[in-house]
Amino acid sequence: MTMNLNLLHLVSCKAIVLFAIIISSAMANDLSFTPNVTTEFRYFPESPAYDGQFEYFQPSIYFGGEGRWVSKDRKKRVRFEPFLRLDLQDDERTHFDIRELSYLQRFNDFDLLIGNAQIFWGVAESRNVVDVINQFDEVENSDETDKLGQPLIRFGKYTDVGRFEIYYLPYFRERTFPGKDGRQRGPITVDLNNADYNQGRGKWAGDFALRYQHQIGQFDIGIHVFTGTARAPFLELNEEGTRLLPIYQKLTQSGLDIQWTWDAWLLKLEFVIADQSDDNFVSSALGFEYTFFDISDSGLDLGILVECLYDNRDETKTASTLFENDIFVGTRLSWNNFYESELLFGAIIDWETGSIFSSIEYERRIGENMKFEVEAQYLTANDTEPLAQFEHDSNLTLRLTRYF
Repeated sequence: MTMNLNLLHLVSCKAIVLFAIIISSAMANDLSFTPNVTTEFRYFPESPAYDGQFEYFQPSIYFGGEGRWVSKDRKKRVRFEPFLRLDLQDDERTHFDIRELSYLQRFNDFDLLIGNAQIFWGVAESRNVVDVINQFDEVENSDETDKLGQPLIRFGKYTDVGRFEIYYLPYFRERTFPGKDGRQRGPITVDLNNADYNQGRGKWAGDFALRYQHQIGQFDIGIHVFTGTARAPFLELNEEGTRLLPIYQKLTQSGLDIQWTWDAWLLKLEFVIADQSDDNFVSSALGFEYTFFDISDSGLDLGILVECLYDNRDETKTASTLFENDIFVGTRLSWNNFYESELLFGAIIDWETGSIFSSIEYERRIGENMKFEVEAQYLTANDTEPLAQFEHDSNLTLRLTRYF
């Protein structure tokens, strides 16, 4: 890496962090902050599969919150979302992250976002193949729903033909993994201290992305191009065969996401063409959601979800995936009541091997300042399938959150 690139990336990152801190400090008198604390209790009914893993119970507590400041003309905004988890069983799961610390400035028809942020792309329920900006926080959950904050600069512009966005990501966030004590891992732990990057890349290599989105009638359309470092690492055994080394590879991809809304139907498509470590592959998620509204005048909405997942990457060259030839089926129940009660059930089934990853999630408010959640995950697979290494990690999770 040359001195000029080092200087560019160092100045960019410092500018992002300092700018966000200065702005949030200047607005401190008007900044609102809502903290929360969550007590979490996980139970694994089966004994662990590998040496060193804890048995059965995993209690933890995490602290979060949302800070926000919006100017009177609503053209300036500051957001701050810290996160701290303390886990009694897995040292790697005890961690701190700034999910969001960003400043947004709106002008007439364009805007500038700078700082640490979380960006979501996609329309599918089961897996978002186009969602490439943020790194996943895998010690939180293995279902790719929790993200680490990403340092970035985003320039966006509205036009008569849609919105255009340019992203510069100066610093790469490496993926988190469970430690030797943790569950939901394979037989060999990942060596987080010896990550490697190919093609001369590194944490400061810098990623770029372009995105276009527009609504045309009943269609919501997104198109993107990304070049940079793949978020999922290729895992390679070290020379001693005792640890897995995460290798982060160069990735270039183009993607499309479309949602068509028609009456009670949502038709969804996510499609990506990627080039990673000399492997050209496609990933896709295609499906629908149909909702029965206000069943028998009860206020209850019932949604039916079906999606097909496909990925033809060469897993000897790039990071492996569990979603090669799968179908997702699920249902969503929304009570539309004061308690904001909702239940979501879903199962991802490999139609070639019969492997199943299923989950059920239920949440509801308790009074005005508390929320209760239940989540259960069930896994089953043939011994030759990648999912089989997690088969002993079906679990039940209870959470109780207090908002202040």
